Amino acid sequence: MAVDRDHVLRTAATLLTRKSTATMDEVARAAGISRATLHRHFAGRDALVRALEELGIAECETALDAARPEDGPAGEAVRRLVAAIEPAAGLLAFLYTENQLFEGEAQNEGWARIDDRVAALFRRGQADGEFRIDLTPAWLTEALYGLLASGAWVVAEGRVAPKDFTHMIVELLLGGARRTDIPRREES
Repeated sequence: MAVDRDHVLRTAATLLTRKSTATMDEVARAAGISRATLHRHFAGRDALVRALEELGIAECETALDAARPEDGPAGEAVRRLVAAIEPAAGLLAFLYTENQLFEGEAQNEGWARIDDRVAALFRRGQADGEFRIDLTPAWLTEALYGLLASGAWVVAEGRVAPKDFTHMIVELLLGGARRTDIPRREES
């Protein structure tokens, strides 16, 4: 019987997002395969996480390509990006919290490519006068990632309708990022 690797990875991501301490036995059971079959494809948890990382990077890069972040107003490009990345949001929610992926010198260069492309979108929006310049592109990029992960969580838990995912994220992010000419109030 052939194992559908994509199914196993997506099932693992869903399970690990809800239960980060899930064992390889639990992952195998959720995917409907034996532990031995899972281990033939992924030698251990680290190999599974690295495979999830590769899938996440590929899906982010595909979403970025589809969103065409260099075209049109930056705010619209952000909206296209969030809509394009929505199918991978559950996977990204898991990866966003998997610290081992972002520590040390073994960090995958794919994340840097993605960060660079997303930050370039925010820089373009700032240069065009669309986004505030007091928020760095790095911060706006991290805020987007955090909102994507949070959006995936609330949708997966059934607290928000899936159809509201893109709207919630885009409106909250751009509501804070859009440049306005209204002076800020001084804090007391």
